[in-house]
Amino acid sequence: MQDRKPQQIARELALLSLSQLPINAKKITEEHLPKLVLATVRTLRSEVQDSLDNAAAELQRSSDRLLTSETRASDLNSARTMLKEAIECTQTAINQLGAAVEFPELIQLANQDREVGRYAIQIVKLVNEERVAIDERIGSALVDWQVTRLAQIDKDILRIAVGEMLFLGLPDSVVVNEAVLLAKRYSGDDGHRFINGVLRRVTEQKKTA
Repeated sequence: MQDRKPQQIARELALLSLSQLPINAKKITEEHLPKLVLATVRTLRSEVQDSLDNAAAELQRSSDRLLTSETRASDLNSARTMLKEAIECTQTAINQLGAAVEFPELIQLANQDREVGRYAIQIVKLVNEERVAIDERIGSALVDWQVTRLAQIDKDILRIAVGEMLFLGLPDSVVVNEAVLLAKRYSGDDGHRFINGVLRRVTEQKKTA
């Protein structure tokens, strides 16, 4: 896996933390934000363990099917069927392991690098406090669409990006690129294209404002 910078890890951690904000997020106090981010890290750790456990179970199923194909198959066709099932179980295990290796770097840096935690908290705080202004800017860049109709993950990626543009003074090109990377990791198949298009319109509107 390619090493990522602390701010990239922080954005990802902030994105996952935003999904855990309560509905009435205005009541979130500053001392609760570190606890929210910490809870996100703990959730990720639990998800990694679950993925590893599931992968181990699928590999055991694969082993069982291979053994059965060797000892109990009555003919060639049944042996092929059992072998196919074993391959499918192995592929599922590989997918589970792939999911498990996505998060250890994030968890480690969140625990060890103070810059990661600080910036993640700063982003969550910013999005929480400036949500109205951020959503207005996103809404003005949407074509025949409304912010409330966006998928939650896309909405939060856009909120992070627009917040960094408007309130943290990061270069637009950097923000757009980082948001697209987040969308490729967490959004749907075409999510990164949609995110890129919206943010390009936000930057164009900034230039003409």
